Amino acid sequence: QSFHTAPSSAMLRTALLAAAVAGSSAFMAPSVLPAGRNARVQLRSGARMSAIPTVEWAGGKVEGDSGPTVPGDKALDFLEANPYYDQSGVTVNIAKQKDPFIGKILGVQRIVGPNAPGEICNIILDHQGKLPYWEGQSYGVLPPGIDPKKNKPYGVRLYSIASTRYGDDKTGKTTTLCVRRAIYTDPETGKEDPAKKGVCSNYLCDAKPGDEVKITGPSGKVMLMPEENPATDYIMVATGTGIAPFRSFLRRLFGEATPAQKNYKGVAWLFLGVANKDSLLYDEEFQVYKALNPDNCRLDYALSREGPANKKGGKMYVQDKVEEYADEIFDRLDKGAHMYFCGLKGMMPGIQDMLAGVCEKKGLNFEEYLEGLRKKGQWHVEVY
Repeated sequence: QSFHTAPSSAMLRTALLAAAVAGSSAFMAPSVLPAGRNARVQLRSGARMSAIPTVEWAGGKVEGDSGPTVPGDKALDFLEANPYYDQSGVTVNIAKQKDPFIGKILGVQRIVGPNAPGEICNIILDHQGKLPYWEGQSYGVLPPGIDPKKNKPYGVRLYSIASTRYGDDKTGKTTTLCVRRAIYTDPETGKEDPAKKGVCSNYLCDAKPGDEVKITGPSGKVMLMPEENPATDYIMVATGTGIAPFRSFLRRLFGEATPAQKNYKGVAWLFLGVANKDSLLYDEEFQVYKALNPDNCRLDYALSREGPANKKGGKMYVQDKVEEYADEIFDRLDKGAHMYFCGLKGMMPGIQDMLAGVCEKKGLNFEEYLEGLRKKGQWHVEVY
């Protein structure tokens, strides 16, 4: 579809940059897409954004406010600290389990393709601006009902926030969560056992716009982005819905006209491990950022069920993809990069074993090296 509009200066700038990157691979080599399937960068315009390139992408389509966005010409700074990188005012636990905030569901949409194992939903909550948060923090959700095992109300389930502090609609009053519907399949019968399904994830994925939801938080400071040095590199490693905080990082750095976006000069490098191309999350949005910021945004995906294989000929997991760039990653860490991990806790042994092996080859003591990163605040882990 073509739009016939008078090009704004922002559109022309974007068009020139888009032309420069047209034809480049949609994925960092080695590509997970068939050879020859190159990124096509074209321009489309919309009422809520100045100009968004059309890029080659995989996974599920994300619609509406949660879809791809670009900064535009109007500054988005009404929720910034002064200076914007000052984290002394970051708040936690505004709403607690005994007195949760009653928010509302604004939207629920499936965001994986038809061949993805399981279902993952993008869920938008209305917090009315009363539960302000920073990128990297989490909300808690209290599902309704009584826990039959404890004979009392269900406890809080924590979810990493997937939107920036402004929300996907940029009003500062909404929050986005990325939630996998947890189901249990009996290995003998191959059938789902409803009694063992995830209570909160199913409650959220089944919710309808207008439904009330009990929210706690925000919580956590371990995953915050240090922004004082705009040249800081962020190396982000995620599995599945662990993408949530990193989606908020990338949106802040490349998708919104924040002071962080205006000043950023470092490299934001995302490693994401999922089962297959249909399981990729927010890929269209990320490919837009990469197309418009080729020197600052890097994407590397590990598709365990589709390949390519790792260097040992086995399935490609996220730690294998990270290992391919071990030397560069260690170099960036030595220069002050921050490394983040978010996803299932089962990812960490493989990650640490891989890093320990690399340290051994470099003549480094892994435990001492890791402790050094922790002391300098460069190592951030949030797993579940």
